[in-house]
Amino acid sequence: MSVPGNLVSTLDAPLRWGDMDAYGHANNTVYFRFFEEARIVWLSSLGLGGPEEPTGPIIIKTSATFLKELSHPATVVVKTYADKAGNTSLDTYHTLTDAETGVVYAEGYAKIVWFDRTRRSSTRLPESLRALATG
Repeated sequence: MSVPGNLVSTLDAPLRWGDMDAYGHANNTVYFRFFEEARIVWLSSLGLGGPEEPTGPIIIKTSATFLKELSHPATVVVKTYADKAGNTSLDTYHTLTDAETGVVYAEGYAKIVWFDRTRRSSTRLPESLRALATG
């Protein structure tokens, strides 16, 4: 498996019993929540995008490829990669793996656009994010 971009963050998280659906595995929305949590923790670690800040991230496109069923109990590792940066956007990728076995459950993608919360429009991507990108 080859994920584009530079590895910028790793987050361990438990799958909660309540994340399971009627079919006995993690609901597909849970994967997106793991990706979201990893992005927020990563950006927060850089001091970027907090709710009190005048600018921050919004997601304009996201996707996931579900590779293996995820069931409780499990602890997952979410790795976040920064790929191409534009003037106002950054492509990010995620992998979701089992912390114990390394089995890959899913791969994900999100296009982040930096957003001016007062003007309600996109704004220049912070240089600290641009520096982490591959291009």
